[in-house]
Amino acid sequence: MKLSILMPVYNEEKTIRQILRRVLDVSLPGIEKEIVIVDDCSGDNTREILGKINDKRVRVFYHEINKGKGAAIRTALGEATGDLIIVQDADLEYDPEDYRNVLKPIIDGKADVVYGSRIDVIKKNLDKMYKLHYLGNVFLTLVTNILYGSKITDMETCYKAFKRDVIKGMKLRARRFDFEPEITAKILKKGHRIKEVPISFHGRKFDEGKKITWRDGIKAVYYLVKYRFID
Repeated sequence: MKLSILMPVYNEEKTIRQILRRVLDVSLPGIEKEIVIVDDCSGDNTREILGKINDKRVRVFYHEINKGKGAAIRTALGEATGDLIIVQDADLEYDPEDYRNVLKPIIDGKADVVYGSRIDVIKKNLDKMYKLHYLGNVFLTLVTNILYGSKITDMETCYKAFKRDVIKGMKLRARRFDFEPEITAKILKKGHRIKEVPISFHGRKFDEGKKITWRDGIKAVYYLVKYRFID
């Protein structure tokens, strides 16, 4: 079995080496890993760092103009060859050691789609995180559940894992952070139940490189409604 780890990257010179090492080092017995990195026209030293990678498990692709996270993930999806897919941000908010728990329901044949839910750990550490992000995520997740009849707790999580067949033929149009609501909407519309497992999370602040803002939350509502009624 092969796992494709999709990693969109934009101006992550401070973390790209460390997160890549963590991804490469995580032990997944019986699973071959490929890391598909897409640099979304970084303006710092990220490209120079990526250009020095010498590991057959890692493939790097470059956007010549900045297109957004969703576009980078779509490029990575087009290059992925694995039976299983998972998305990995290039910062240090998510821990690849959680891969085993996220992938287990799929490997055991109990799910086709698994989301890593951060909600419990965020609640416990809310004083260290942006409360607006938490409230925004709770609201977007509620909108998702109302519109699609689902029962998930963390729609905006990065750790979305699924069998390749789940997205086979799926038309994705996302360019920025609208990837999360679009793929969630289309997975649910195809009749796949999303299973969730708890994961760890270490939220970063804007001065540490966090990019998503309240404007992206407003757009997410629009896309959740839009994709409820059209493809």
